[in-house]
Amino acid sequence: MGQIYSTSYDKDVARVKMALWFNRVEEWEYPQFNTVINSFKTHYERILNFFIERHTNANAESFNAKLKTFRATFRGVGDIKFFLYRVAKLYA
Repeated sequence: MGQIYSTSYDKDVARVKMALWFNRVEEWEYPQFNTVINSFKTHYERILNFFIERHTNANAESFNAKLKTFRATFRGVGDIKFFLYRVAKLYA
């Protein structure tokens, strides 16, 4: 499945390859993979949107992790304005 991200550049090609992968995994008949398949099917279109301009939300996830760490350092946020000020100064 990982090769699809490095070799396919078209959303329609990726859609077909992903569907073929679903079929192969379902043929194995391992119930443990049903959860994985259901997760992929739930987020199918969002996964395929990667192939439009090949962007991910990695930057947003990284920034979110930084914010969580910063907030945890102060054990919560009491003054929201000051918190936003500090975030802007540190990460802007």
